[in-house]
Amino acid sequence: MFVHSGPFHILMNMVSLWVLGPQLERVLGRMRYLALYLVSGVVGNAFAYVVGGGTVFSVGASGAIFGLLGATAVLFRATRTPLGPVIALLVFNLVISFSVAGIDWRAHIGGLVAGGLTAYGLMYAPRDRRGLVQGLTVGGVFALGVLMVVVETARLGG
Repeated sequence: MFVHSGPFHILMNMVSLWVLGPQLERVLGRMRYLALYLVSGVVGNAFAYVVGGGTVFSVGASGAIFGLLGATAVLFRATRTPLGPVIALLVFNLVISFSVAGIDWRAHIGGLVAGGLTAYGLMYAPRDRRGLVQGLTVGGVFALGVLMVVVETARLGG
């Protein structure tokens, strides 16, 4: 998640962070935003590992970026903001993910799902149990990523 394949790769991820990050950080706060980002990246890479069967080498923060994209969709839905722009951006990025050789679509899909699930738990937590639900959401999605890695590693190891 912290290794990139070249200057253009890191530039695209930084531009995506610049576009998606401030709005989410403002809504979630610094710590929840950081948790969303890290969990999305970990689960994105775990999903790539599981689907690739241990043969895929994935680099970059794209899974985490797709997690932010999924979280932005949840935010737009929660605030009743028209989803058109975020859906267009998502479709555009998915087309690139599946059509350009060398891009790990698995990490993108895993990060997108993890980001959406995490954001849902963070944004829709009931007020009276907000801290508990948010903590369980982040921990649960992270545990899912760890479980995927453990199960796939055991499967590959015999």
